[in-house]
Amino acid sequence: METVISIENINKTYLGGFEALKNINLEVKAGEIFALLGPNGAGKTTLISIICGIVNATNGKISVHGHDIRKSYREARSLIGLVPQELTSEAFETVWDTVNYSRGLFGKKPNTELVEKILKDLSLWDKKDNKILTLSGGMKRRVMIAKALSHEPRVLFLDEPTAGVDVELRKDMWQQVKELRASGVTIILTTHYIDEAEQMADRVGVINHGEIILVENKTALMKKLGTKKLVLDLREPIQEIPELLSSYDLKLNDEHTQLSYTYDANKEDNGIAELLAKLCKTNVHYKDFNTQKSSLEEIFVNLVK
Repeated sequence: METVISIENINKTYLGGFEALKNINLEVKAGEIFALLGPNGAGKTTLISIICGIVNATNGKISVHGHDIRKSYREARSLIGLVPQELTSEAFETVWDTVNYSRGLFGKKPNTELVEKILKDLSLWDKKDNKILTLSGGMKRRVMIAKALSHEPRVLFLDEPTAGVDVELRKDMWQQVKELRASGVTIILTTHYIDEAEQMADRVGVINHGEIILVENKTALMKKLGTKKLVLDLREPIQEIPELLSSYDLKLNDEHTQLSYTYDANKEDNGIAELLAKLCKTNVHYKDFNTQKSSLEEIFVNLVK
């Protein structure tokens, strides 16, 4: 698969000596949805800003579709759409004017049909003549996405795109993202809603303290680092876990009505058969059970820790 973004040995050190990024190396493939996860201050926005030409790296090299972002800035930047965290639009412009103006900034000829489609896809068509200052926060977020799409980018950065928006808008936006990916657009997103990354992403990168600590296919990551949990619904509450079962990673819930056993799903000998056999030797009886997979959020929290 073609490499769309190539990042080599990128560092960013600010004047005060703070190292925001430390030797970042990363490749993003054509047509994928790549989720960049990390806690606040990890370096996500700094990295995106450098790729988009907003912030200069201290050293290193980045290319977008083969165009060096420093030597061929215009060519590289014309291929990129960015939806930043902060809502920044000319307050007294109309929705229609601001989206068309954004297209013109990239030297693109007017295309009323395309802009109309973008606004309709983002449920903004009935607001096209409204001034930005009259819109709600969620609507302003939609306008930012429309502006980013106006010049038909081949790479789209979404930096916390659903922060502060309602559930309906989140669904609309992710449907739009799926359609863009289907048309060949490469998507790079950061999000605090890790369930979104779990649902949408093909690959996941985790950044912490300015360093990439892991890049992995999402499914493989969840299989490799994920755990499973066996949850037993007890017939009667128990006050404590019997001594016979003390060697197992068991937890009793607050109501004393459930026992949960965490195990490595990749091991053949996961201990479940032995645990159930020992349960029969105690006075603990269960009426039902189920298994649960660890989520991407749980894996992420463990990695960052």
